[in-house]
Parts: sequence; C-alpha cells; structure tokens
Amino acid sequence: MSSPQFKRDLKLLDATMIVVGSMIGSGIFIVSADIARSVGGGGMLLLVWAITGLVTLIAALSYGELAGMMPKAGGQYVYLREAYNPFVGFLYGWTLFTVIQTGTIAAVGVAFAKYTGVLWDVFSEKNIVFHLGSIPVSAAQILSIVSIAFLTWLNIRGVRAGKIVQNLFTSTKIIALIGLIILGIIIGKNATAVGANFDHFWNVDLSKWDSLAKWDSFIPTGTSYNLAIIAAIGTAMVGSLFSSDAWNNITFTAGEVVNPKRTIPLSLALGTGIVTLLYILANVAYLLVLPVVGDAGAADTLGRGIQFAATDRVGTAAAEMIFSGGGAIIMAALIMVSTFGCNNGLILSGARVYYAMAKDGLFFKRAGELNKNGVPAVALVVQGIWACALCLSGKYGDLLDYVVTAVLIFYILTIGGIFILRRKQPDAERPYKAFGYPVLPALYMIIAAAIILDLLLLKSDTTLWGVAIILTGIPVYFLWKRKIQ
Repeated sequence: MSSPQFKRDLKLLDATMIVVGSMIGSGIFIVSADIARSVGGGGMLLLVWAITGLVTLIAALSYGELAGMMPKAGGQYVYLREAYNPFVGFLYGWTLFTVIQTGTIAAVGVAFAKYTGVLWDVFSEKNIVFHLGSIPVSAAQILSIVSIAFLTWLNIRGVRAGKIVQNLFTSTKIIALIGLIILGIIIGKNATAVGANFDHFWNVDLSKWDSLAKWDSFIPTGTSYNLAIIAAIGTAMVGSLFSSDAWNNITFTAGEVVNPKRTIPLSLALGTGIVTLLYILANVAYLLVLPVVGDAGAADTLGRGIQFAATDRVGTAAAEMIFSGGGAIIMAALIMVSTFGCNNGLILSGARVYYAMAKDGLFFKRAGELNKNGVPAVALVVQGIWACALCLSGKYGDLLDYVVTAVLIFYILTIGGIFILRRKQPDAERPYKAFGYPVLPALYMIIAAAIILDLLLLKSDTTLWGVAIILTGIPVYFLWKRKIQ
C-alpha cells in the first residue's frame, strides 16, 4: 500500500489568493496611525507605504527564481538549506515556528476576536472568563483559540477544503476593501482633510523622537536633516512591513501547487502587486477623509485625525466619516472577514515548513507524515497548539515587534542565496529568473540591511530580541543532530 502523497490542487487563482489573503489581515486598517505619528504629512505616509510595496515586490520577484528551481514543500526553508546548509535552514524554520508564523497566527486570531467583540460585547477583552494561575483569560482569547482550532481542523481535512475557505474570504475582503476605497474617495472626501493634507503634502514631523536621548546621539546637531528623515522612515516601516509580510507563504505549499515552476513565481508577482496597489489606494482614501495631523484630546473623529484615531483604528475612523455612525460595525465585520481569511492562509502554509524539517530529521518525526487527506496533520496540530499558547500568553504582540529584524535577516539571506546558487548550480533549470538580476536583488538586500541597522540603533530594546530568538535555535539544532546520530 503506497503512502499518502501531497495533492496538487492549488491552481494560479488559489495560489494568488493565498498570497493576497496571507498578506491582508488587520494591519492596513491600523498601522497608518503609528506611521503618521512617526513622520507626519500625507506625502511621507504614502512614501512609507510605497517604499514598503517596492521592496516587497522586488523580494517576491526575486523569490520566483528559487521557487522555479526548487518547487518543493517547505519553500524558503528549502532555499536556505540548499544555498547555505541545513543549519541556516533550521534557524529559519525554528524562528518561523517559535514566533514568526505562530506569533502572527496568534496576533491575527486575537485581532479577529477583538473585532468580533465590537459586534458582540460578550467577546470583549475586558470580559475575563477565568484565570490560569495568575494569568487572566478573556473571552477574546478563548474565541481566538477556537478560531485557530477550527481552521486547523479544517485544513487537516485536506488542501481543497483550505483553498475553498481561502478563496471565499480573500475575494470577499478584496471586494470590501475596494468598496471602502471607492466610497472614501467619492463620498467620504471632505475639504478639511484635503486642505490639511495636500496643502502641506511633504511636511515632516520628527517630534516623536524628541524624547529619545539615543536619537540625539545618532543624529547629532548639524547632521543633515535628510538623514534624520531617512532614519524616521526606516522605523516607521515596522508596521507597514508586517502588514505586507507573509507573501512568501505560497512557497511553503509548492508540493500542492499545479505546475509550481510557473504558478508560484506568477502568483508571487500578482499577489504582491495587488496588495501593494490596494494598500496605497487605501491610504489615499484615508488622506481624503481624515487629516494626518490630529489632537489626541479632540472630541471627534475628524479632530483626532489619522495620528490619533481611537486605539489606532484608522480604518474604523475613516468608515465613521463615510457612514456617519455605522462605520465601527461595518469595519468590524470587514476586519473579521479579513483576519479569518488571513489566518487560514497562514495555518495552511506554515505546517509545510515543519513537514520539510521533519523529513530532514530536524523536527518531530511524525510532523513529516501525511494523513489520508494528503496533508501534514501532526505538523498542523503542533503549530496550532503553540499558536494557542501564544494567545494565552498575551505576548504575541511583543513577539511580532521582536521579529521584524529576524524576518528581514532571513529575507536577505534567501535573496543572497540567488547569487550563491547561480555560482554553485550554474546549469540548474531556472524556468524563471529573478527580475532585474543582479541589480534589484542586490538593491533589496541593501535596503533591508539599512532598515535592520536603523531598527537596531533606534529600537534596540525590541529588535535585539529578534536576534536573540534566532540564536536560541543554535543549541536546539545540535540537540536534533545528536538525536539523528
């Protein structure tokens, strides 16, 4: 009797929906507030999103070469293993499991629950149901765990079930986001916001950094003001980078994609292009509806502006201006759909990395087995359990902040792998070659390295933890190697 095999059920539409659906969660509706506080000015807000979109597109187009060369389950883990060695691949897989993928699943699950709480008070974060020792457990945390458990169970039933949910929820949120953009531009546009934002389009506000002593040491008196602006943009990109992340998840599922050598590179280009366009247009709509600069103590939505939208919910504030009172409910429903679909894509994809690691003897052995439905059920369950634990810990938000640097480090290493593999395997089949090679891949590596340096200098309290999380994988790797031997 033959063992179960992956089923190639993901076509171009499905793959593109995984890219788009995994990228669009709740970030686009929230993080523009922090970006606005960091740099001020409508032009600077759009510039941060545009730079984020550009580097994301360059990375995705570069990954296409690796995806065409190695259309195997595990994606980025496999690329790093082949370009460097199993140790580097393991460090990526370890960081992905401990925080990148599971931490994102937890955060998105809690965001789903929080916005459900807007519609039904019973799921409020303030509704503490019980305590685990000294840890309070809210109804929102319970709902987030239930949603993760349900999506894990759904994906255990097979990739076809997962893709149906992904296509349904992703198409729904694309349509809803387009609707919000159109309504914002046509109906929500108001003279106050337009005048405030576009009459002073390129204004820059660095006041957020005034209280940081290390800012003064990094940007000493007399240093070019432009350097200060560049540094501020780099730190402001933390939120936009996370909102644009997870596009690489489709590479994890290569074993289930029809004609992966063509489909994955194309889905990466289409998916990241669609999301970049939607994100920029959404922010254009915000600028037409709300002034960037606001007052935290203002009594109304217009007065608080983008900078001080209530609990940073810029999308909700914009919807309130458009729908005059019903915006909170409409936006809550949209974000529920968005986050639910986002988590389905993350859960479906992530488990394939642990499957590939297990096949190499670097993860739990049973995680490398497929169930009768042709999916790595044990890997899905292990991922789900850890993500649920992070929901209970309440630390998922901190963990995500910690790993911005870690994510960028592995992106740099992976794109660097293109240069290495061109030298190591010059005759390997490359159905698609990295767009703009070697200039654009090298440009991405330089920009990403500059952002890492910026974050290490200006947000060292959190970004050093990202490096620490990677380093914890070193002893774990050698323990797994000893177990193999």
